Amino acid sequence: MADPHPRSTAIFSRDNTYSTIVSAFSSKEAVPRLAKRSIGVILMDAGRMSPQQAEQVLAFQQEHGLHFGEAAVRLGVATHADVEFALSQQFEYPYLLRGESLVDPSVIAAYDPFSAEVEALRALRTQLLLRLIHADRRRSRLAIVSSERGDGRSYLAANLAVVFSQLGEKTLLIDADMRRPRQHTLFGLENRVGLSSMLSDRAGFEAIQRVPSLMDLSLVTSGSTPPNPQELLGRPVFTHLLDQMSNEYNVVIIDTPPGSKHAESLTIASRAGAAVVVARRNVSRLAGVRDIAQSLTHARIAVVGAVLNEF
Repeated sequence: MADPHPRSTAIFSRDNTYSTIVSAFSSKEAVPRLAKRSIGVILMDAGRMSPQQAEQVLAFQQEHGLHFGEAAVRLGVATHADVEFALSQQFEYPYLLRGESLVDPSVIAAYDPFSAEVEALRALRTQLLLRLIHADRRRSRLAIVSSERGDGRSYLAANLAVVFSQLGEKTLLIDADMRRPRQHTLFGLENRVGLSSMLSDRAGFEAIQRVPSLMDLSLVTSGSTPPNPQELLGRPVFTHLLDQMSNEYNVVIIDTPPGSKHAESLTIASRAGAAVVVARRNVSRLAGVRDIAQSLTHARIAVVGAVLNEF
């Protein structure tokens, strides 16, 4: 009998083409029944369309039987990106504009929600939800692990946290790589107080930072680099913190150091209770990926997904 909850596998490639079809955002299905503002009003409020241009679009729309977004694009008074922006506001699915945010462009889920790469992330999210939906509260915690540095753990953790938050899940991203942390850089936040401060009892939940402009997403940075990260993460207080965070957040995603280099990767995954294994095509060594997967299995940590990066 087929497994009703198959392990998820996703492939991300920078070579995926990004195309937008006008009919996709101008079809009847794309117009929300309870939209508070029309596309024209949103674009005018954002300074992307003048009232005169909106009137021109309305006249063209009525004459040719088009939807507003399609008419605006055909007239050249709005771009596909403009209409996508307006739709994201109507559906309460905001995304960031490049050059207008401190979030790094590599967090593609925050910038390109219509791209093929983000569709792959959503597919992974769906598979993870299928795997976790009947699990206990601890399974809302996911450690993102891999064998080597450069496999794409931080990239995946950041983007996966964004797509979970876009689903309306209250999401917390924790940077538990205290040796070479990246999440504060990816999201443009300070890293003076973070996880190391919480584990050493020098800070409380005030260390959790909301990510500006992204709904339902918060971040715990790594904090100051400690001399004993493995010992800090092995303390019972880490499990206690995760339990408390799981009470406050629907999804907790934890970025980790490389498993082949540092033992705390397995400790973090054990505290989380579930893990996603990341490998990078033509970079990750098969033996290393196999070793970390076996280590997780031997420790009775659920491996709920596997991701192959191609970038």
